[in-house]
Amino acid sequence: MEFSKLGAYELISEEAIREVDSKGYLLKHKKTGARIAVLENEDDNKVFDIGFRTPPTDSTGIPHIVEHTVLCGSRKFPVKDPFAELDKGSLNTFLNAMTYPDKTVYPVASVNDKDFKNLMDVYLDAVFFPNIYKEERIFRQEGWHYELDDIDGELIYNGVVFNEMKGAFSSPDEYFDNLIQTSLFPDNAYGVVSGGDPRVIPELKWEDYLDFHRRYYHPSNSYIYLYGKMDFAERLTFIDEEYLSKFDHLDVDSEIKLQEPFEQMRVEEGFYPVGADEGTEGKTYFAYSGVCADTLDPYLYQAFQMLEHALVEGVGAPVKEALVGAGIGTEVDGTYSEPFRQPFFTISTKNAKDDQKEEFLRVIRQTLEDQANGGLNKTTLKAALNAMEFQFREADFGRFPKGLMYGLAIYDSWLYDDEKPFIHLHVNDTFSYLREKINSDYFENLIRKYFLDNPHSSFVTLRPKPGMATEIDNAEREKLKTHLNSLSDDEKNEIIRKTKELKKYQEEPSTPEELATIPVLGREDIGKKARPITVSDRSLLGCRVVYNDIFTNGIAYIRLSFDVSDLKEYAGYVSLLSELLGVMDTDRHDKLELSNEMLLHAGGYSLNVGSVMREDTREFGVRWDMSIKLLYHEIGYVMGLLDEIINETHIGDTKRLREIIAERRSVKQASMPAVGHTTAINRASAYFDESARWGELIRGIDYYDFLCELDDNFDDHSENLVEVLTWLIGVIFDKSRLIINVISDDEGYEVFEREAPALINSLRDEQAGKKPEGDMLCEYERWVSNSRPSGSATAGEGPKPDIKNPSIGKNEGLTIAGNVQYVARAGDFRSSGVAFHGSFKVLKTILSYEYLWNEVRVKGGAYGVMCGFSHVGVGYMVSYRDPNLTSTNDIFESVSGYLRELELTDEETVKFIIGTIRAMDAPLTPRALGLRSYDHYMSGVTDERIQTTRDEVLATTVEDLRRSADMVDAILAPGYICVVGNEDTIKKCSDMFDSVRPLV
Repeated sequence: MEFSKLGAYELISEEAIREVDSKGYLLKHKKTGARIAVLENEDDNKVFDIGFRTPPTDSTGIPHIVEHTVLCGSRKFPVKDPFAELDKGSLNTFLNAMTYPDKTVYPVASVNDKDFKNLMDVYLDAVFFPNIYKEERIFRQEGWHYELDDIDGELIYNGVVFNEMKGAFSSPDEYFDNLIQTSLFPDNAYGVVSGGDPRVIPELKWEDYLDFHRRYYHPSNSYIYLYGKMDFAERLTFIDEEYLSKFDHLDVDSEIKLQEPFEQMRVEEGFYPVGADEGTEGKTYFAYSGVCADTLDPYLYQAFQMLEHALVEGVGAPVKEALVGAGIGTEVDGTYSEPFRQPFFTISTKNAKDDQKEEFLRVIRQTLEDQANGGLNKTTLKAALNAMEFQFREADFGRFPKGLMYGLAIYDSWLYDDEKPFIHLHVNDTFSYLREKINSDYFENLIRKYFLDNPHSSFVTLRPKPGMATEIDNAEREKLKTHLNSLSDDEKNEIIRKTKELKKYQEEPSTPEELATIPVLGREDIGKKARPITVSDRSLLGCRVVYNDIFTNGIAYIRLSFDVSDLKEYAGYVSLLSELLGVMDTDRHDKLELSNEMLLHAGGYSLNVGSVMREDTREFGVRWDMSIKLLYHEIGYVMGLLDEIINETHIGDTKRLREIIAERRSVKQASMPAVGHTTAINRASAYFDESARWGELIRGIDYYDFLCELDDNFDDHSENLVEVLTWLIGVIFDKSRLIINVISDDEGYEVFEREAPALINSLRDEQAGKKPEGDMLCEYERWVSNSRPSGSATAGEGPKPDIKNPSIGKNEGLTIAGNVQYVARAGDFRSSGVAFHGSFKVLKTILSYEYLWNEVRVKGGAYGVMCGFSHVGVGYMVSYRDPNLTSTNDIFESVSGYLRELELTDEETVKFIIGTIRAMDAPLTPRALGLRSYDHYMSGVTDERIQTTRDEVLATTVEDLRRSADMVDAILAPGYICVVGNEDTIKKCSDMFDSVRPLV
């Protein structure tokens, strides 16, 4: 592309970036000074991003609130919520906006050219010409506002960002992370909460908020990124003519000021909330952190990530081993925070005793001294580097387009040096340099300079405080009560007027004329044919192999899947086994050596237990999966490592068992409240669905309770635990239970077929000579006919477990030390005779971005709301970081009534259909494409069924959607509800629940 021919821009530089198969260009807009980075390549999944440096000076959340509000209507697109409108009717592969501690970015992606141009136009208009200057209610809705319904009522705060951050501050990790940053950066942008502290957000004034947008949302402070295969000249001309040329150059002081180095380590202390009746012993958090040079050094940028693994995060890492061995906490973490002008490294532990502060620091310093004085494991460094190289070359970021992730990496340097956007993409030279340095004293010197001899460091203690959430809530209420009492009746009536005015504004839909401004696609832009299932059914030594012939660029994805459906009595133990294998010593390697060998020879290794359900009968199987990804030439060696893990693990090492159980308990304790919506959905579904019930036993609340019982009474259970786990290894790893999934091309499969027999032959074979028959049968049929081993040990013959599966109640209120709720309703519509129809997918889009969005999020102030209706007949609705409980449940109850009265034009229906197809047609990486086909195959899903569903989606009518009200009624009829939320709020609504208990 000849960018030099674009008169509005100056071409600064161009370079080949082989690592991402792109040509990189750096440009500058002549009139405004806007910065533009381009990655030109053959990727059809195009990405546009515009970012701004937005350093906050306080914790009122200005950058976060601006991020929300600019997406609430603009000059050309005056609808109230262009973001939701785009999600309804766009084929985007990514659409979001993100606030960081020093920047705000607005990325979009799409494979459709027309759609991509539409998305760019809406986002550019939003950031440069938002309606926030003429509509103050946008700020009040998304940021914060006083709410008062009558003169004798209670004054409250409400607002989407306010409630989002209330949810964030329900987590101890949020308090911990913020305290660490404040301790290291007391004088610059990193020392405040860019997202907003809910205790401070109500101090933000509208004019200050507008001034922030005026100051920073200008082309002269912008960073524009384009990626993929497109007509760049046409796109850049559009950006200039429609937007950048409308502005003059402005001197914007948005520099990210550096924190002056400390002369000595700072010490900070804080608190996090726990339940009013919860004990505090052994629940203190400690963190030692140090600022690490400069993000503009590409070698340090990667080197500290290697040290993160080698010192703390890896299996058997010395700092983790030393702290756990000394009994200081149960969950030790190492974190290198690189997307900062001044990156920092943190070593932390959770669930320590309050008096272990000095010991924590002593153990860290002594261990780091040992590592710096020749103890650093060079093989571990090589393993860490190999894993980083593999991940970069694989470029599999799940649902996130790789072009998006490359863009975020660009911001990590570009934001701080206009001429260095691509330094963190040129990794080949960096990796080569670091590989050479492994056998020198380079990494030891980094430990000395930045960990041992670094005065710009801090030590943070975070202690549990019972009832703190209630204290915060009461302080907020008292503050509001005092403010209300200070107001005259006229002032109170003004708040009442504004409250009613805002609610009326929220209830009024955008006009047809306003909605017509949002560019939409048509039916002609939607493909009619569904993505096929790509599997072939093969056999190797009597084991079934499900093969996905896909180009993977030399990477094989292999999954060994063992049927454990008959082991429900041992569900918690089966799940625990997946947490143990691969992180314990074996006959040939200790755990560190084993981890190093795996990372040196494979790009990833994971164990998981999950269920697969046959859609037509709803019968299901539970499978224990061992998954690896690796280059073809490593298959033989890694198969040998898997053999070693299966057959030689020292499962009787009770010291190691105790460490892992304590760590996994700590991880679950933090994760379940953090994803309260998922916790609530899974629990509510388990009230009636056997597959979800299994899920609770192997990864949900019941599994957490199982870990707690083992941890609290380990000595009582250890003998039985080892006996059960040993027996399970003998039962599970049997050829008759095994299915293998291989994702590769034919070259990779040939290597697999040659190298896998040694592992297969090492497995027990209680059904020797019995081979599966038939071609391309549904796998569930084989479970029924073949996979119950007639000759092997069965659950009834095994040792009886000490810990029995608990019974499950119904309708639970699960309390947390936070001030928001996650309200879930779930039910089974198929048992009521309602068959799944493709229009239910369109219904999900309508509710998610129309009715539930407006009622629960826009009006109710929740941060989010979701729903889903599956082929097997399970449906749910759930809110996310929600200030409400009963009113949200009432909204869920009103959905069927809304649907029966639903009115949509043909254009509106098509928009929702397009939004639905977007999710169905999302681009998939080779791995994801293969796993999709495998999962469909295992569930008995055929190409015909997939095509039928797509045809039903495309043909959806308003009448279909109205009929779906019967399906929603069937979901709601049994009254299944689960709420994760604030203790006081749940107890006030205790009549809604059969039981109330702390979640963790």
